[in-house]
Amino acid sequence: MSSALAERLTGGRYIDVDVDRQAAARFGLSVADVQAIVSTSIGGDNVGEVIQGRERFPINVRYPREIRDSLQRLRELPFVTERGAQLLLQDVARIAIQEGPPMLRSENARLSGWVYVDVRGRDLRSVVNDMQAAVAREVKLPAGYAVSWSGQFEYLERATQRLKLVVPATLAVIFVLLYLLFRSFRDAALVMAAVPFSLVGGFWLVWALGHNFSVATAVGFIALAGVAAEFGVVMQVYLNNAYSRRLKAGEPDTDDTLLAAIREGAVLRVRPKAMTVAVVMGGLLPILLGSGTGSEVMTRIAAPMVGGMVTAPLLSMLVIPAAWYLLHRRRHPALNPKEIP
Repeated sequence: MSSALAERLTGGRYIDVDVDRQAAARFGLSVADVQAIVSTSIGGDNVGEVIQGRERFPINVRYPREIRDSLQRLRELPFVTERGAQLLLQDVARIAIQEGPPMLRSENARLSGWVYVDVRGRDLRSVVNDMQAAVAREVKLPAGYAVSWSGQFEYLERATQRLKLVVPATLAVIFVLLYLLFRSFRDAALVMAAVPFSLVGGFWLVWALGHNFSVATAVGFIALAGVAAEFGVVMQVYLNNAYSRRLKAGEPDTDDTLLAAIREGAVLRVRPKAMTVAVVMGGLLPILLGSGTGSEVMTRIAAPMVGGMVTAPLLSMLVIPAAWYLLHRRRHPALNPKEIP
């Protein structure tokens, strides 16, 4: 936390008119009647308007300034009730000067005071958690008072709650789509299991740059997970197609055919994957290294993508073929480890 600034809650002086309900009732007046008298005599009341061409000017009626320019004169403001009684304002209300805030601010129909805190060098959630613990331990709130934590932390909490619903639902939809594509539970599970390991490079780069985890960083990881899933899907499609072609060509359904299909499918993906990584890196590096308005948010979105473009291709080209081989070799006799290239 680099600074904290609390609004001044005192310093304003206000004229407080407290209606004496019993005294007003003796003269046949309600609280609303007394308030209307105060509003009209001091603040004024529009009784009409003057028309001058296309312009309209309100006619405001109130007591002259010399009758209402001091506290004692306000107490002695005369008025006549509907029954004809001539009274002074002090007969039905207590008038005094009270201390109060220099500006009235409300939130959710309740008066509020704000404390502004600037956070630097730490993640927002841990700072707010520490402050919440300190306030709960040190501050005893009177009845009718409450503390709420707003600003960027409120947006972070709202986004976190939404992501807790959106991310699992999205992963479930992706898994269903993968199953419909491969018609195989294990192939779909292989792609989904490879995605978290593809994000390792993004975590390392975010840590190296000193970024704290934020909503922008989460968006970057979601985008990286999509690209990593695409890498895994395309690699498995190439492997399955290569294997199917060899079986259709009349080759026996053995481990030798499986290994040959892996060599063929994986090699065919090297150049397209290298081009994909180069294009993504070329597009994101200017965002990662740029400065100016909006660069703080864009850098945190781009950092996971740039770091993940190192680990995601390596995992899809080296780990996924090996895992795919282990999943499909169960129907074949086991090979001697020396025979596996």
